[in-house]
Amino acid sequence: MTARRGAIHVPGVRAASIRVALAATAVVGAAYLLVAVGVISIVSRNLTSQLDSDLQATLQHVATEPDHQGGPGAGGFEPPIKTPFDRPVIIWTVHPDGTVSSSGVNAVLPSEYQRVTDPQTVTIVIGSVSKSVRIAGGPVHSEYAVVGEDTQNVRETQENLILAEVLIGPILLAAVFLGAVAIGRRVAAPIEHARQRQLEFTADASHELRTPLSVIEAQTSLALSQDRPVEWYRKAFTQVDAESKRIRRLVEDLLWLARFDSLSGRPDAEPVDVGVLAAQTVDRFRIVAEARHLKLEVHATSGTNIVTVPPEWLDRLLGVLLDNACKYSSEGGSVSVTVVSESGRTRLTVDDSGPGIPEDKRARIFDRFHRATERPGGSGLGLAIADSIVRATNGRWRVGASPSGGASMSVTWARSFGGSGEPAPARNAVAD
Repeated sequence: MTARRGAIHVPGVRAASIRVALAATAVVGAAYLLVAVGVISIVSRNLTSQLDSDLQATLQHVATEPDHQGGPGAGGFEPPIKTPFDRPVIIWTVHPDGTVSSSGVNAVLPSEYQRVTDPQTVTIVIGSVSKSVRIAGGPVHSEYAVVGEDTQNVRETQENLILAEVLIGPILLAAVFLGAVAIGRRVAAPIEHARQRQLEFTADASHELRTPLSVIEAQTSLALSQDRPVEWYRKAFTQVDAESKRIRRLVEDLLWLARFDSLSGRPDAEPVDVGVLAAQTVDRFRIVAEARHLKLEVHATSGTNIVTVPPEWLDRLLGVLLDNACKYSSEGGSVSVTVVSESGRTRLTVDDSGPGIPEDKRARIFDRFHRATERPGGSGLGLAIADSIVRATNGRWRVGASPSGGASMSVTWARSFGGSGEPAPARNAVAD
C-alpha cells in the first residue's frame, strides 16, 4: 500500500501565526506608547528644569546689579548680556509704587503674576501675540523682579519627539508583526507537520488493520452461516491464522514505533561487534532461508567492527533488513550479509536477489506504510523502523542495487576504538 501523504495544513498555521503576531504587536504597541509618553515627559521635564535654572541664574545676575537711582518709572533692571542658555530673557521690574517696567520688550505682566516666586508656566501677551512663558521672581534691592523665558524651545522639542515617534511607531509595529508572523510560521510548521503525520499515521494504521480484520470477519461469518466441509474449515482457519499473525506483526511494529517516538533519550549504548551480531542474526534466519531454498551467507572482515549503539536497536535493524531480503528474494536465490571496516567507519550491507528497488521509489522507502512493491505480506513499517534506528544512532544509509540485480541496503557508522564512539554526522541516504 502506498502511504497517503497530506500537505501541511498551511491555512491553520497561517491563521495561528497571524493571531499570535497581532497579540505580540498589541503588546509591543502598548509598551511603545508607554515608552513614548515617558520619553516626552522626561525630556520636557529636563528642558523645563533647564529653563528654571536659566531663570534663577538671571535673577542672581539681576541681584548683583547696583540699586537703581531713577526711582519709579526708571528703566528697571536690564537682562544680562548673555544668559546661561543663550536665550532671550524678559525682565519685569515691579517698583514700590506698583508700576511695572519691562526690559526692552513690549510684554504686559498680569497683576496676578507680579509677586510670583516659584517657577511656573503662564501665557503672556508679547506685542500682539500670546506666548507661553516660564516665569519666576523675587525681591531685588527695594524692588521686585520677575524674569521670564519663552518656552518655544520646549514646545519644538516636544513636537519633534512626537513626530519622530509617530513616524517610527508604525514602522516598528509593522516590523514586529511581520517578524512575529515569520517566527510563528517557522515555529508552528514543525508542530503542524508532526500533527499531520500523526493523523496520517493513524489513518494508515487503521487502513492496514481494517484489511485483515475484514478477512477474518468474512471467514467467521461464512463459517457460522451454514455447515461446511471439514476441508473448508481448515482453509478458513488457515487464512484466519495468517491474517491474525499479520495483525500481530503490525501491532508489534506500531507499539515499537510508539515507544521509540516517545523516548526522551535513547537506551544505554555500548560497544557492539557488528560482525558477531550479524552472524547471530543470520543463524536465526537460516530456517526461513531454507524454507525458500535461499542461499544465506555472512562475511565479516577481520579486525575491529565495533560501533557504540544500543544492542537491541542494532539487533532490530538487522532483523528488519534480513526479513525483507528473505521475503523479497526469489525462491532459490541468495541473501548476503557483509560487514567491513573502511576509513574509520563500519559498514553493514545486506544484498538480496529480489526484484530490487527502482530508483524513482528509493526516496520514499523509509516513509511509514509506504511499500515499493505490491507484493502482499508486509505492512510498510519495517524500513521506517530501520530508518528510525539508523538516524538515532547517527548512521548513514546507502540504497542501491546488489550484484545479482536485487536490492542492496547498506548502513555505516563511526567505528569505536576501545569502546568510545567517534562523532558521526547525521543520516545521509544515498542511492547508487
